Amino acid sequence: MSAAAILRRLALPVILAGVLAGTLGNLLVTAHAEIPLNERRSAYEDMSADNKAMQDDDTANPAMLSVLDGEALWQAKAGGAGKSCADCHGDAKDKMKGVAARYPAFDATSGRPVDLEQRINLCRERQQNATPFSFESKELLALTAYLGLQSRGEPIAPPDDPRLKPFIEQGRAVYTQRQGQLNLACSQCHDDNWGKSLAGNKVPQAHPTGYPIYRLEWQSVGSLQRRLRNCMIGRRAEPYPYGAAEHVNMELYLMWRARGMKLETPAVRP
Repeated sequence: MSAAAILRRLALPVILAGVLAGTLGNLLVTAHAEIPLNERRSAYEDMSADNKAMQDDDTANPAMLSVLDGEALWQAKAGGAGKSCADCHGDAKDKMKGVAARYPAFDATSGRPVDLEQRINLCRERQQNATPFSFESKELLALTAYLGLQSRGEPIAPPDDPRLKPFIEQGRAVYTQRQGQLNLACSQCHDDNWGKSLAGNKVPQAHPTGYPIYRLEWQSVGSLQRRLRNCMIGRRAEPYPYGAAEHVNMELYLMWRARGMKLETPAVRP
């Protein structure tokens, strides 16, 4: 037997083992068990006492500075129409209560779900004749945080809209898909191993209860899409661009997965 033939024979079990491991791994991800509704918990519960105190005290929560900017933007007239958000919607503290807890929602004109940031920009385009804010801009985060605050304490309640169902499933597919050089799915950490330690921190269940959040690691306010991109980069995967359908579908699935939990916006996280 030639040397090449011997090497091929020795390598075959290794190759088969790799294929089998990948197949079983994919089956495990596909069949993962979602967290039962009565076992869901916010990442807030695993924070230190100091971080909890920072979130709980509006005078100490750094994200409240963004909220104040959002309140000013709500009243500011913009665009060719010369309208403010308040001109159409009125007092946000009254009219916007519960709104953030119902997004992403289906936009009939676009034929797809949009998240709250996208809804703000659609209003700027369609109603104010104004240029949309860029993703992660100070202005867009501020308005989103201000609207989120009006729903703080409200239960997350994704719309009972049959048009959303295929997009929820698409979001679930992204959540359970292995990606990147580390070949990991979101579900493997946040459904299968939540509560365990990773680099000295507890793995959270990944419920989007407080976005936009002030993250101590960032030293700034950021969106849920920023956090999703961070996770993809951590898996050594190519992140989707801001506003991508994959991001919005994942947001929709995560909000559906967190249904009934209380909104904490603007939350603080390590």
